[in-house]
Amino acid sequence: MQNKANVLLIGCGGIGTIGALNLERGGQATVTAVLRSNYEHVKEHGFSIKSIDHGEVEGFKPSILRNTIPDLTTESLPPYDYIIVTTKNYADIPPSVATLIHPAVTPGHTRIVLLQNGLNIHKPLQSAFPTNIILSGVSFCGSHQVAPGKIVQEDDDELYIGAFRNPGIASAVEDAAAQDFVRIYGAGGKCQPQFNPNVAFSRWRKLLYNACLNPICAITDLDTGRIQLADGAIEDLVRPAMREIQAAAKACAGVELPDETLDFMITMDPITMYNPPSMQVDVRSGRFTEFENLVGEAVREGRAKGVAMPTLTVLYGILKALQWRTKEKRGLVTVPEAVDHTVQK
Repeated sequence: MQNKANVLLIGCGGIGTIGALNLERGGQATVTAVLRSNYEHVKEHGFSIKSIDHGEVEGFKPSILRNTIPDLTTESLPPYDYIIVTTKNYADIPPSVATLIHPAVTPGHTRIVLLQNGLNIHKPLQSAFPTNIILSGVSFCGSHQVAPGKIVQEDDDELYIGAFRNPGIASAVEDAAAQDFVRIYGAGGKCQPQFNPNVAFSRWRKLLYNACLNPICAITDLDTGRIQLADGAIEDLVRPAMREIQAAAKACAGVELPDETLDFMITMDPITMYNPPSMQVDVRSGRFTEFENLVGEAVREGRAKGVAMPTLTVLYGILKALQWRTKEKRGLVTVPEAVDHTVQK
């Protein structure tokens, strides 16, 4: 046990559960998993997993299950070598990721792995934990929790790990941490995670899907199959949005995204899979969306470099309104009471 990495994983949904399974089966890590809505079910039954990488797995449980964030000070726990965050990242909904993980972070020791989508998600973490290495995880896994504790993984686990650069930490040290995580994650042989020091490329590339196809499917309520079939949806909505990401990536980060990559992202999900992307599932379920990190940050970064982003600006405005609607339903915004404005004659 003492030779294994001590890992805290926050969020055991589709991506987090497959991550925990890879880490535990590789024998190089002991995983403490923090669960929320599925905690009681998994505590009793474990996870039921149907995976393209692992086959059918029944009753899987990480080494330790919790429904609260560990507090190293009050619980006298050993430090975590890695904290992996796979929860949704709602920039406009408290608590922030930094606040959430703060009790479990050991300054200067814990490496924080953000297995989350979007741009600039590391900045609040670097402000809160300036002496800790922050790693970027960009995942194409196709894994979903379809019921409490029931996971379906339809695509191979494709994971790219690199370091968000911190001027106070030597880049060689950051890269070594990223490579170490790649080693322990892939030790089980069921996936081949890759060390990719070009974090900007990985994140802008994935925005072709997550800032374009994902929100357009959510707003229209057409899955990735139907959006390809719908009249004009690709050429009038999806492709123009992707071209704006293409231009912003080059202007902001020097990242070249060729047209072939746009075509790949559009057709990545076969039509007959009829796959609803994560944001569409969230809107259907009345949940918050990650629109700020996925679309808002891309719009702000592009505009700052003089890139015209009309399609994404409209998408951002609609998503902001949808988020407000969800906030109202949850009592997070104050709405004046209705007044009868009927004119009495």
